Amino acid sequence: MGNIRKKYLPVFKVKVALEALKEEKTSAELASKYKVHPQQIRRWKSIATEGIRESFIDKRQKRDKDKDMLIEELYKQIGQLKVEVDWLKKKSGLISEEEGFAHRARK
Repeated sequence: MGNIRKKYLPVFKVKVALEALKEEKTSAELASKYKVHPQQIRRWKSIATEGIRESFIDKRQKRDKDKDMLIEELYKQIGQLKVEVDWLKKKSGLISEEEGFAHRARK
């Protein structure tokens, strides 16, 4: 059998991440204590740090960031729709020209 990936409970992850944030022990020491790979501890510590940072962001800043992301997405959609409309106009123009040539050839 191959390696089976371990699943850790969120409570355990928080406990290890908080201890890593204290920086009283190295990642290697914590890894041997909790039987977790040191890189995994560093990853959990990083996630915890980012979560803490996000919790202190001003709600107005978060709202502005969300608004900017929405505006960016809407501009992308507008651009895509413009391309599609231009393509349809071009296609409809080609069909009209072909019909016109076919009509002239019959006369």
